[in-house]
Amino acid sequence: MDSTRPTGDALELGLTRSAGPSASVSQQQRAQKLQPVLILLGSFILIFTACGLTFSFGVYQALYEAMALSQDTPFTGASSAQISLIGTLSVSLMTMGAPFVTTWTKLYSPRAVVCIGGAVFFAAHLFSSISHRLWQFVLSQGLLLGMGACMAYIPAVTVAPAWFDKRRALAMGIIISGTGVGGVIWAPALRAMIDRMGFRNTMRVSSSVSFVLIEAAGYFMKWEPNFHTAVLAENQASTRSRGIMLILPINWHVLKSRKFAAQALGAMLQSAAYSTPLFFYAAYAKTLGYSEVSGANFIAFSNASNAVGKVVIGFAADRLGRLNTLFVTTFISAIAVLGFWIPSIMLDGGSTTSRGLFIAFTLLYGAFASAYISLFPASLIEIFGIQHFSNVNGVLYMIRGMAALVGTPVAGALIPTTRSLTSPESYFGAATMVGVLLAAATLAVLWVRMEAMLGSNWKWKL
Repeated sequence: MDSTRPTGDALELGLTRSAGPSASVSQQQRAQKLQPVLILLGSFILIFTACGLTFSFGVYQALYEAMALSQDTPFTGASSAQISLIGTLSVSLMTMGAPFVTTWTKLYSPRAVVCIGGAVFFAAHLFSSISHRLWQFVLSQGLLLGMGACMAYIPAVTVAPAWFDKRRALAMGIIISGTGVGGVIWAPALRAMIDRMGFRNTMRVSSSVSFVLIEAAGYFMKWEPNFHTAVLAENQASTRSRGIMLILPINWHVLKSRKFAAQALGAMLQSAAYSTPLFFYAAYAKTLGYSEVSGANFIAFSNASNAVGKVVIGFAADRLGRLNTLFVTTFISAIAVLGFWIPSIMLDGGSTTSRGLFIAFTLLYGAFASAYISLFPASLIEIFGIQHFSNVNGVLYMIRGMAALVGTPVAGALIPTTRSLTSPESYFGAATMVGVLLAAATLAVLWVRMEAMLGSNWKWKL
């Protein structure tokens, strides 16, 4: 193994070795060992901020749905599907722009892209705070926020995997757990600030805090040296003009393979289902008799489970195989919906059993459905090789974003607006759709696993 490649020994997270003249070797080793730690910390902070805030939209979803029932508000008369379009846009664009953002990180640098993304993220919250029409929130809190989140999120999940080898799934689990940790902190904090200072001032505070965190984390983002060499060679080989809408050449032989088709299908189905429960936790909790504060706490509870699950499952995946673990976690997330959320809907709203089933669903879904997001990039290097990782990663994230853009609004359209805060039964159609999509995603992941086995002499651990 090359001396500059990560080994996975120090801190059990793949810190690097160094060689050189005796007078400078100690300093080089310290720098090389510190850089993966900084990548880990910086990537975690980016995910904590960009994804944590984006996936806490459920707090605003419940607030806006309540405002829709009042007169003279920006959301008066709006349906659940119309309101959910705001959060859906931000979540979907966070990954839909992946091919472009991946290219920019190669042409300019991860640091530059992240720092610009921080400014866009800041502007999105600021413009949202002065919006007075639904379409203005769609453009600011949806479109613009998603663009800023993409420029923070994609560099984090694209740069980090190359720095880690032996403990890649664990490292990615820690990094992606920032989504859960962010939700644990941001969801109740947003709810408390909204109660104290109103949602407009809450957005202004969010804009300032997120700007500082993203800019600080972005400073430490850089390519792993060997990967950077490959990036420079790729840039030099490309003769296309360097416009901001450029996508560097993609290996179409890889994209036409069965294993890519299987991975793309699983990514699409899982993404179409994933965000719906996250956006409607707080609103559904109200139909069971919980208060607005308790509804926000369900988002925090799910995100706490999300954070712990990603780290623990990532640790297990490095031992049991990343694709094996991806299949198991996707299967359990489908069971969580079909075996716990739907039964909680079918029982009498507000009953002890119904509430207990919903709590169990929140715990299981938070831990296992979110594991897909951390295991997904960690598994791509094993399937496609590091030379194809960044381009394949970008295309698959774009597919995930497009699926999310369709899935959550369709699920929201299945929820009757007039009963969305009072009747658990109004969520039956949306929950059934999520369950079916996740069951299909489980079969797609099994297909991915079989394709990987056929291409690797039937290795069990992948």
